[in-house]
Amino acid sequence: MAQLEIKNLKKIYPPNVVALKDISFEVEKGEFLVVIGLSGSGKSTLLRCINRLIEPTEGSIKFEGREVTTASKKELREIREDIAMVFQRFNLIERSLVLTNVLTGQLAELPLWRSLLGRFPKELKNRAYERLETVGIPEQALKRADELSGGQQQRVGIARALMQDPKLLLADEPVSSLDPATSGTIMDYLAEINNQGKTVITSLHFLDLVRKYGTRAIGLKDGNIVYDGHPKDIDDEKFKEVFGEEAEKVHIT
Repeated sequence: MAQLEIKNLKKIYPPNVVALKDISFEVEKGEFLVVIGLSGSGKSTLLRCINRLIEPTEGSIKFEGREVTTASKKELREIREDIAMVFQRFNLIERSLVLTNVLTGQLAELPLWRSLLGRFPKELKNRAYERLETVGIPEQALKRADELSGGQQQRVGIARALMQDPKLLLADEPVSSLDPATSGTIMDYLAEINNQGKTVITSLHFLDLVRKYGTRAIGLKDGNIVYDGHPKDIDDEKFKEVFGEEAEKVHIT
């Protein structure tokens, strides 16, 4: 059984915008799957349907045999404990400390009063420091999140996701707002997480990054899958099928 099974997934936004059209594929444990396509092709919608941040219109999503699309609130909370997400715009509490932002990845384990008062157990604080060490910025722990650069803020987002110790990490355009050098650093961290046995599904624009890091690529165009295979097999013809005849390859070093 595949770790993630998606069958006949459809998403329609009101009044009648079809973002995903009958999408079906499976993801095995330990894959580094990259979803590619133009803006508006359905990449972010697909990732956010997987953990039901966006409600699918039709279809089935199963994670480790558990149905996501029809899960109750309690069941969905349990499923989401194993699925973490890194956001394009970082999604941090900008005026809070970096350490506090990382700790929010474990709010599900804490009583509400502790999180409201900022009284976190020492064990969780130690784990948060370890996660910041993993992404190379432990010295930033006691700074406000909005004092950090974009690349550092994205590392905080990754550290926060790792607090869950997830089985699946979703990353929605994690490097789209970063410079090339910083993008490579962020992707290195995602690759290291994948090397530790965790499944990673991310959306990217740059074909060079897709080929360097992905073990598999899915190309979306107008809500349909137009490519599913190894990133290194994306030749000029397949590239144009995904991105259009007039698209030019953008290289990142």
